Amino acid sequence: MFALFFLAVFLQSGTYGLTFLLPELFSAFGANEKDVGTMLVVTAITTLVTVYYSGHLSDLLGRLVTLGVSGYAIAVSLVIFSTAEGIGLMLVLASALIGFGWGLMYTLAPVVLTRLSGSANRVQVFSLYSVFMMSGFGLSPVFASWMTAHGFSITDAFLVVAVCCVISGTLFLWLKSAVGRHSEDNVSNTRSRLSLSAVTAIFRSRGWLPVVMVFLGASVFAGLNNFQTSIARAEGLDYASYFLAYTITTVVCRIIFAGLSGGSSPYRVIGLLQVVMCASAILFLFINGSVWVYMACAVLFGIGYGASYPILAAMAANDADDNLVPQTLQLFALTYFIGIFGFPYIAGWLIVDFSISALIGVVALLAGIEATMALIRARKIAGRAV
Repeated sequence: MFALFFLAVFLQSGTYGLTFLLPELFSAFGANEKDVGTMLVVTAITTLVTVYYSGHLSDLLGRLVTLGVSGYAIAVSLVIFSTAEGIGLMLVLASALIGFGWGLMYTLAPVVLTRLSGSANRVQVFSLYSVFMMSGFGLSPVFASWMTAHGFSITDAFLVVAVCCVISGTLFLWLKSAVGRHSEDNVSNTRSRLSLSAVTAIFRSRGWLPVVMVFLGASVFAGLNNFQTSIARAEGLDYASYFLAYTITTVVCRIIFAGLSGGSSPYRVIGLLQVVMCASAILFLFINGSVWVYMACAVLFGIGYGASYPILAAMAANDADDNLVPQTLQLFALTYFIGIFGFPYIAGWLIVDFSISALIGVVALLAGIEATMALIRARKIAGRAV
């Protein structure tokens, strides 16, 4: 059951990796990074609305059926992207559909996993989940680069991933009965609806910190990865080598952390890893066309962001009030998507009107703020323990 569930996650996660190639896709019909950012704002708005109401939809259809719908919606979106010839209503529709589908999958898959795991092994389960998700993120740009090197086009890669999403949606539907049989019976809250009162309660609990921190981390991730093709082009380097090094590093780190529980001070671990993430962002300013420095950036970012994210996701579940776990995870996803799909609008503006260096400077600042927040929480927890 877990193997098929994670396979479905992997197949659908390639979608987000393809958004890293939108600057290349859009340049084929004369659009630039600002246009990419604008379309991703459409995606962001749709995603936020979807995440907010995903609990309502899953209460109506069931979580696994809703996850199936997400795969089919994304498949339609990718087909539209692959046939686009310019900025227009069809591209707006594609951007909205990808936000709808990805918002459902990213929000509800962790909720399903909380029903299949207890707090004792949650870091391990979330780490394995993130291994498959990040593999999809990172390998789809590498796959697209391989296809273009062998005479295919980026649009062909979008079509292949669309087929993968259809398979993913079908797998989620097929797993419905198995997940129902293996879900834990001691989870007190089976409702998923997010409401304003629930949001208020979350921000009054310990769960507010992971919710804010994931927004900062997602902004850093989007700033560096969504425009990695532009960074690589400016440095005369191959973006595929970055994504391959980043993905391998992230997968290895997450497999290692899957065997751990985050230690006695998970926030200290998160903070230290995010210091590494900040160092990676700063190092981007010193590439100067060197493939070795470029690879070092990828490896450090894979260690910093890649290893810290699953621990932070697990802490969002563990820090949540018992009756607000699904809602906290949805809000966690909501703020994540604000960063992932909202920050590229700012990033595109920074690149076009200022420079890539300006973007990297802002990203490094956000990474530093997030690391500081984690270390402050770790210090407070240690003080209470004493």
